[in-house]
Amino acid sequence: MEGSDLYLDPAPSSPPPRYAGYTDGFWAMGDTITWVFGLVLMLSSFMGWYSGSGLGVSLSVIGWHTGTLGKLVFFIGLAVVVLVGSRARGFDLPGSVPESLIVLGLGALATVFVLIRVISIPDAVLPADSRGIGIWIALVASLGVIAGGLLRAAEDF
Repeated sequence: MEGSDLYLDPAPSSPPPRYAGYTDGFWAMGDTITWVFGLVLMLSSFMGWYSGSGLGVSLSVIGWHTGTLGKLVFFIGLAVVVLVGSRARGFDLPGSVPESLIVLGLGALATVFVLIRVISIPDAVLPADSRGIGIWIALVASLGVIAGGLLRAAEDF
């Protein structure tokens, strides 16, 4: 059979399609940073936020069991991961809603929630009177989401 329709070019001349706002270099890391820190923020709810000992028993309290704020930190991290994942799959928000602003808002909200838990240990978790590594990881992750949102905002301009 003769025909050019059966010939497949092994090396297409055009690059694979990329989403709008993609640039090369450091500023293009906004999506990656946002996704990674959003995932860490989500998982930090299952890390030890408080630890302590009482009557010869050592205990650790995960963020999920610290009340509503611990659960909200998980869902904020999940929202960030879903937002970045949906953009990677081709679903974009309307142009009037800047995605970087949503990421910044979610990161700021998570930072406030984690700082509340850093400052105020809930009475329900006593005798766990010291802060565990998980709450510090959550704080760094929430600040990382803000940094990712700022990088994404720089991509838009």
